[in-house]
Amino acid sequence: MLSRRDLLIGASAGAGLLPLGSAVAADQAPTPGQTEGPFYPAGFPADMDNDLVQVRGQQARAMGEVLHLRGQVIDIDGRPLAGAVVEIWQCDARGLYDHPRQPGRERRDAAFQGYGRMTADTDGLYRFRTLKPVAYPGRAPHIHLKAAAGDGRRLTSQFYVAGDPRNEGDGVFRAAARDPRQRARIEMRLEPASGIEPGALAAKMDIVIG
Repeated sequence: MLSRRDLLIGASAGAGLLPLGSAVAADQAPTPGQTEGPFYPAGFPADMDNDLVQVRGQQARAMGEVLHLRGQVIDIDGRPLAGAVVEIWQCDARGLYDHPRQPGRERRDAAFQGYGRMTADTDGLYRFRTLKPVAYPGRAPHIHLKAAAGDGRRLTSQFYVAGDPRNEGDGVFRAAARDPRQRARIEMRLEPASGIEPGALAAKMDIVIG
């Protein structure tokens, strides 16, 4: 069985599956800003690294389908934003957040970290091992994100599963996806994570900060 460290190293070694180099031309649309939502962590977990599927010190792995999410943080001219801090948070496989305002919080999967943070490398590259998001009442499946560049620019947005039939019924998605160029910035196209983790999925999503 692969260790947590092996999986994160494997994600780096398997980068050829979804090339991480920026292919963004100048003056492309930025990732659209979206609401933070009501469930940004009220307090950060003791373990808040970029592997949300395995909580440090626990044997159990989170329920749900593993997703390797990665990409590059860049500006609208395609320049990498080295050292940008990227945060993600999402509900567990039962549709529950780790937040005091979450009804039924006591039923959430304690093996799911729920929140992760990492600093992009010198090429602006980031990666997370998390879960394929699931729907809950009123929302299409999504992953929340924040990105903070070293020059003070900030972005709060959300990623969705491309082709999910619930997207068009989600008002937050529709508001952000009016421009087809921006729609492409928030829809994750999922592929098998072959060569990274058996049975897992992978998606490459550049974060474009205007």
